[in-house]
Amino acid sequence: MLIPLRTEELNRLIPAVATGNQFRIALGSPQKILQRLMISSIGGVITLLISQSQVSSQFYPLWLLIGVAFLLFILWGPIAEASRKNNQLRKYPFSALLSGQVSNVYLREKIEGRKEQANKIGNLEIVEDRRTWMFLEIEDEDGYVGEVSFPMEKIHQTIRIGNRILCVVLSEGRDFSKIVALSDAWLPAIKIWAGEYPFLLRPAFEEICRMRFR
Repeated sequence: MLIPLRTEELNRLIPAVATGNQFRIALGSPQKILQRLMISSIGGVITLLISQSQVSSQFYPLWLLIGVAFLLFILWGPIAEASRKNNQLRKYPFSALLSGQVSNVYLREKIEGRKEQANKIGNLEIVEDRRTWMFLEIEDEDGYVGEVSFPMEKIHQTIRIGNRILCVVLSEGRDFSKIVALSDAWLPAIKIWAGEYPFLLRPAFEEICRMRFR
């Protein structure tokens, strides 16, 4: 079942600016945080040093501003990344609430990184960082709708074929004949959220689903 959403409803569910939960996810792995910290520190120090040599120049305020921006990159970088992801869904002209069911569940190993590591005899070898992902295929009364995937955790072991699943679907056509994107999804019977990235403001989504799917 699809229930169309108004633009203001979609904007309420998927904000333009990153939420705290989205910021936390956008921070990424410790390696990614370290990379941002290095960019922030090195870029900030270099531009601030340049700005000190330009004190009498008309470009001094600009260099100073750039330096401060670099120093704050560790904060605004994840905010910008999360906001960009949000706007990837907000850009579509038509959105709807979907009430469907899980039609298939399967697991797949994904390589999330590679690093060199010495083995027992001292030779370097490539070690792959693998993680198990869960994939949920979703359908409604009209058939297959799409798929949601995410890193699997212990809580996800309770997900079964046939579970009711709710999410927001996006389309470029009013008739939703082609679904181009899905948000993260809510499985109300087992009270589990599923998705790689938390697009939706979850309390607001649960509230609107209670109102629309009574």
